[in-house]
Amino acid sequence: MRRLSAALTAGVLATAGLVTVPATAPATPLEHTAVARAAAATDWSVAVVDSTTARYAPSTIGGWSYPVGLYLYGQYLTYQRTHDARYLSYIKSYVDRFVKSDGSMDQDFNSLDSMQAGRLLVILHRETGEDRYRKAAKKIRDRLDTFPRTSDGGFWHADTNSRAHQLWSDGVYMVNPFLVEYGKEFGDSAYANDEAAKQLYVYGRHLQVSGGLLRHAYDESKTASWADPGTGLAPEHWCRAVGWYSMAIVNVLDALPVNHVRRPQLIRILRDLAKGLEKYQDPATGRWFQVIDKGNKSDNWTETSCSSMFTYALSRGAQQGYLDAHYKSVAQRGYEGVLAKISLGSDGRTNLTDISIGTNVGDYAFYIARPRETNDFHGLGAFLITNEQLRTEARNKPIQDEVSRP
Repeated sequence: MRRLSAALTAGVLATAGLVTVPATAPATPLEHTAVARAAAATDWSVAVVDSTTARYAPSTIGGWSYPVGLYLYGQYLTYQRTHDARYLSYIKSYVDRFVKSDGSMDQDFNSLDSMQAGRLLVILHRETGEDRYRKAAKKIRDRLDTFPRTSDGGFWHADTNSRAHQLWSDGVYMVNPFLVEYGKEFGDSAYANDEAAKQLYVYGRHLQVSGGLLRHAYDESKTASWADPGTGLAPEHWCRAVGWYSMAIVNVLDALPVNHVRRPQLIRILRDLAKGLEKYQDPATGRWFQVIDKGNKSDNWTETSCSSMFTYALSRGAQQGYLDAHYKSVAQRGYEGVLAKISLGSDGRTNLTDISIGTNVGDYAFYIARPRETNDFHGLGAFLITNEQLRTEARNKPIQDEVSRP
């Protein structure tokens, strides 16, 4: 791993709020700017990738899964900027565990979760030109032709009895960014863009409620234990589920032609969501709570992966003109809050804290009791995606009027 100097490490830890700060003393604008400047001085993406690849070999990082796929997608974004060939080689070594020389894979793709790492197949085809990655990616694309749907065309979360008729906010990220990237790479954009936009719209129509936030899930059959018997909706706004949706809708908007018929619908959904996110951002930390709209409860806690996801979506949305420009400042506060959760350990490797483990649909008590992990791949991947979006802006942002005026 690239070693950061002891002096820089100490400076970052001190100025970025990585030492304990009393809860009664929230950061001032000057302190927030110091956080961003200190983070810009440290290439946290490189530090996270080098730390994670030192902890795990491609053979031991885990199976074919969406958390690993998310992390490695973030690693690829870091590769695109740094051009460090080790990062791409690592991704290829991981994927080659699952893709045979003829392009076959021992995957049934019976859940949307199992499709997320398909983004790596598209990436490797683009980077290497090897046809086996196209063949493997096509297996996912073809599976969608037979994947079960709700009556209005939304993909079930999984092709199993326990997930039948259900739409989870998580699911749109698991398949739709892959789909639009597949379409662009392999000349299938006419289908891919229409399908991805439709999925975001159908999911949004069912899951988004007054105020802009989305519920975790919807059951068309209204038979799930968590489903409201009248609406079919889950009871809570779990932050990472909404985070997945927020990133997915921005990714799909980036891919859609400007004249696509569903583009205005998706922008309206995103703008309503952004209003809700701004309303419930924690003013003390800049992060978002595990159950988004109940931050006033003493046992609720700010969760790092969703805070990264919302920060990315708001920043990218404002950058692309989907959202009002003032959301850049909302994203900046989120970024500074996320940076306060990363530090360097005594071994010189990064630690990213307060990441919720994978979570089913439940009630408030269920979400609040979920274990909080350090360096969970959900958080590492979301952090890398966000850091690559925000780091340049943070580095170049001029110091504001930081001295209090009378």
